[in-house]
Amino acid sequence: MARAIWRGVISFGMVSIPVRLFTATESKDVRFRQLHEETNTPVKQLRWSPELDREVAYDELVKGYEYAKEQYVILDPEDFDKLPVPSKHTIDLTAFVSNEEIDPIHYERSYYLEPDEAGQKPFALLLKALEDKELLAIGKVALRQKEHLCVLRPHDGLILLETLYYPDEIREPDGTIDVEGIEVSDQEMEMAFALIDMLRKPFDPAEYKDQYREQLMAMITAKLEGGEIVTAESDEPAAASVDLMAALKASVDAAKARKTDSTSASATEDKPPAEEKPKAKRTRKKAAAKA
Repeated sequence: MARAIWRGVISFGMVSIPVRLFTATESKDVRFRQLHEETNTPVKQLRWSPELDREVAYDELVKGYEYAKEQYVILDPEDFDKLPVPSKHTIDLTAFVSNEEIDPIHYERSYYLEPDEAGQKPFALLLKALEDKELLAIGKVALRQKEHLCVLRPHDGLILLETLYYPDEIREPDGTIDVEGIEVSDQEMEMAFALIDMLRKPFDPAEYKDQYREQLMAMITAKLEGGEIVTAESDEPAAASVDLMAALKASVDAAKARKTDSTSASATEDKPPAEEKPKAKRTRKKAAAKA
């Protein structure tokens, strides 16, 4: 069973809901070790002190905040415990908003909330209320030495906690292109709408796979087994099209062809096998009696 990374309560008015917090996502990156080129043995990154001219152990380390160049304020674990922040142990729900009010750029990381035995009924109450009202709950939670803004939302019979970036953590775009000033014709818009409509379908995350990771693991397996490594043809991005209408029309035609092929294949798979007609029985006619 996964270990809870946080325990506390959800404060919902005068209602307290004891809960546990679990990580909801994990990275599937292919990890590599750094090896020495000649010996193919792993290298170590040392915690090196230039002043002592030696490696230092973990128990010799402390946390320091650099307030000026090479000037630090030292903080001990006890200092963090003494912080007068309610969100260390309580998620106080202070507002309820609709999903459309939060721009997706604010979402940071997802966690599962599960109730302790004593909090199951109030947890179910909050879950049903969020589902019926189609709202998200806004609060704060202290995790990893930071107080996060967060939202609580229903998810498959549980409540998902999403940490949010604060406004000052979101960078302003550096782009200087004035897209609003670029003119697009009605014909180009209609063709773009046609292409979008052709590609529109419900989102099914199971349809998407990390092809880069799959090909990378295939290459690693081939190297491990001493087999031939097949190099695919370069799939470089196409150059910018000069004739936008021609590119849009070609895209629509290609989408139509794919959709037709997909529909035909689906119909073939779903078509029940033809029933065999029963064979006609052969009967011998009795010879007519001679008069």
